[in-house]
Amino acid sequence: MTAQNAGSPATPADLIGVDDVIGKYYDLIPDPGEETERVSFGTSGHRGSSLKTSFNEAHIVSITQAIAEERAKAGVTGPLYLGRDTHALSLPAWKTAIEVLVANGVRVRIDANDDYTPTPTVSQAILTHNRAADGSQRFSGEDLSDGIVVTPSHNPPTDGGFKYDPPTGGPAPAETTNAIAERANQLLGDFRSVRRVPFEQAVKSDLVEPFDYREHYVADLGDVIDFDLIRSSGVRLGIDPLGGASVNYWPLINEKYGLDIGVINSEVDPTWRFMTLDHDGKIRMDPSSPYAMKGLVDRLNGGAWDSYDLVGGTDPDADRHGIVCPGSGVMNPNHYIAVCVEYLFSGNRPGWPAGTGIGKTLVSSSLIDRVAASIGARLVEVPVGFKWFVDPLFSGEVAFGGEESSGMSFLRRDGHVWTTDKDGLIPDLLAAEITAKTGKNPAQLHEDQVERFGRSWYRRVDTPTTLEQKQKFASLDGDDVTATQLAGEPITAKMTEAPGNGAKIGGIKVTTKDNWFAARPSGTENIYKVYAESFVSPQALDQVLDEAGQVVDRALGD
Repeated sequence: MTAQNAGSPATPADLIGVDDVIGKYYDLIPDPGEETERVSFGTSGHRGSSLKTSFNEAHIVSITQAIAEERAKAGVTGPLYLGRDTHALSLPAWKTAIEVLVANGVRVRIDANDDYTPTPTVSQAILTHNRAADGSQRFSGEDLSDGIVVTPSHNPPTDGGFKYDPPTGGPAPAETTNAIAERANQLLGDFRSVRRVPFEQAVKSDLVEPFDYREHYVADLGDVIDFDLIRSSGVRLGIDPLGGASVNYWPLINEKYGLDIGVINSEVDPTWRFMTLDHDGKIRMDPSSPYAMKGLVDRLNGGAWDSYDLVGGTDPDADRHGIVCPGSGVMNPNHYIAVCVEYLFSGNRPGWPAGTGIGKTLVSSSLIDRVAASIGARLVEVPVGFKWFVDPLFSGEVAFGGEESSGMSFLRRDGHVWTTDKDGLIPDLLAAEITAKTGKNPAQLHEDQVERFGRSWYRRVDTPTTLEQKQKFASLDGDDVTATQLAGEPITAKMTEAPGNGAKIGGIKVTTKDNWFAARPSGTENIYKVYAESFVSPQALDQVLDEAGQVVDRALGD
């Protein structure tokens, strides 16, 4: 349900007390016997709030020690690239991590400019460090590097996050994060016994090395985006970093490539007082949300469009993107993914290997499937979570990985890997390249696709559930769905494994010719999520969601 104040400007009552959030990071001690206060890695690291005793100094000490032990066990001896975003809890957690890493003798590379560090720049630094002489990626041998990014991504200002990237450069697989979480929880009750070097001493250690993430990343961007095309076209791109870690990257991109990208809002404020409230009435810095982006859209419609042809956004750690076009507001991420794959796989990346695939999550729009089929591109459908794209991007099995929640990355123009974590900067830049090449902005190109492939309606609904029911999802089988039709169409598939890699999806997906739904439990809340899409009508989508609820209830034994 959408909150009444969704899309409204944040008020003083909505803002965090920064000193209180940071103070409780140090003051509150988690209880390892309390489930909500233990270390838990979701699809992208451990997240929580210092106010709820779920993201505190004890957690970071324990997790960092567990990571140091895990990387030693895996034989990772190179530098660890450490980044942080603009959340209030990111700096204290970053300092704690350095104290523990130095005590473990780990070489740590921190930003040479004392700047914020976007998630994709850490991934790109790891992969570049681990690159072999021929441009291919090493995954074993001496001096392999890995990384940590201190970020809860687009989560509210109260939150902190901490995620580990192994030498493959993207979110760690479940077997790694499970091992880290298990060890961290063993340490949690006695975290003060973990060896640390006081920060002021640690940061001056020879083990802490300055690294210019910004220069390193920006200098490489020309291998990914056709800046000559953008520059010669005169396309005017605006960017709103939403108070996030990409804020100081855009001026250097302008300087390096002779562009004129306009930064619409360069303010960084850990309260995010300049945001409009998201769908649930919370401050959430999601560049793909029409509620969180309403302030920007109103500003553009009030006259700022005179300066731009299109506008892009990034979230606090710059791993998500948002595209805003004149007259159409914020694009649905599914629609933009479909536009991107048609452009990228239709002759505009001649250096990409023949037959390389398009990666999509199984809850992304079937419009992507229809576009892929029309251009003869191979589709690789995986479970929810960008971690499923790490290995395929790393190996080149897919040239593009995109998910419904506005995360994507794709290969360099020569076909080598760029990042194996989400990159929110390159989709914004690609929107300018697409506009320069085609003469149409992404929203206009989406309408062209609608004419060819049909219009669809897509929605996600969250439903309260019990822990017992959540556990039942893991054992679901296609035979548990007894229905033969969905919204009046014959059911064509009942999936509990992703067709692209055979991995369990943790729930079920049911499809027909023009409709589908997928249901899976949340990893952090007692809810299950139903994603649904219909190419028939809004009313058909309502029917799909209604019948999906009935199917799930029957399958769970209600």
